[in-house]
Amino acid sequence: MTLSLDHPGEQAVQRKAHEGGPGWGSPMFGPEIPLGFVPFLRAQQMLVVAGADDAGAVWSTVVAGRPGFVRPLDDRTIVVDALPAPGDPLRHAFEEERDIGVLALHPQTRRRVRVNGVARREGDGLVVRTEQVLGNCPKYLQTRTVTGTAGGPGGGDPRTGDALSDDQRGWIEAADTFFIASRSAGHGADSSHRGGMPGFVTVTGPRTLRWPDYTGNQFYMTLGNLELDPAAGLLFLDWENGHTLQLTGTARVDWDPASAAAYPGALRVVDFEIDRVVRIDAASPLRWEFVGYSRSNPPVT
Repeated sequence: MTLSLDHPGEQAVQRKAHEGGPGWGSPMFGPEIPLGFVPFLRAQQMLVVAGADDAGAVWSTVVAGRPGFVRPLDDRTIVVDALPAPGDPLRHAFEEERDIGVLALHPQTRRRVRVNGVARREGDGLVVRTEQVLGNCPKYLQTRTVTGTAGGPGGGDPRTGDALSDDQRGWIEAADTFFIASRSAGHGADSSHRGGMPGFVTVTGPRTLRWPDYTGNQFYMTLGNLELDPAAGLLFLDWENGHTLQLTGTARVDWDPASAAAYPGALRVVDFEIDRVVRIDAASPLRWEFVGYSRSNPPVT
């Protein structure tokens, strides 16, 4: 499958934001893996993956392993020697080839690389065929270091629901980071990061969230997908214990300047409505220690 390089969703968002010009979007990013990215990918211990399940619900999840578990084989093929934890909504999603978004994030150095393409399961891992590869700036990335690993991923006994519990609400309201998965037909899936000071995500109800959209790279790969298809997935990590909180639902952009004015530094606001909640304890074997906040983070009122 070859993804379309002309992304009308990205271009529509750029026009609404009064940014960019004719033909903008993200087609300038090619499918080949730059040689400079290869050592970075091989050094990773964690990837954040975006995809859809059999019912079409979009999810964000994490896979992890020792350095070397991510192996670029050639300029368009990456082997990932890991799968989502047992019980994860994407555990079996790639048994047939599907769109995938991959974020290789290195919180120690605040570097990140995005890979979009298609993937299929092979044994206990994934084979990714790249369609779009790009680096991202370090804005809003908090610094963390790995303090150790557990014996293996947990999972297998997810707690599910269609609304947030009180402890899940507290988890989200204390978060300084989450990940968002999006997908649109013909344009593939995308895995992206959102960060800010604790409290930048507001829980507005048992099934609704809201967060500010800060200035970024103006490519609008996430918002462009949402312009065409509002289905989205969110992932909140308990970094210290490896627990995951996954939400699937719909996300819509609020372009009213009055809404953005309530959030320092916001250009617009995104509202998310939850369809399903999945919590998995010790889904990731990695244990992280917080080091410091990004200097780009706007304050939270």
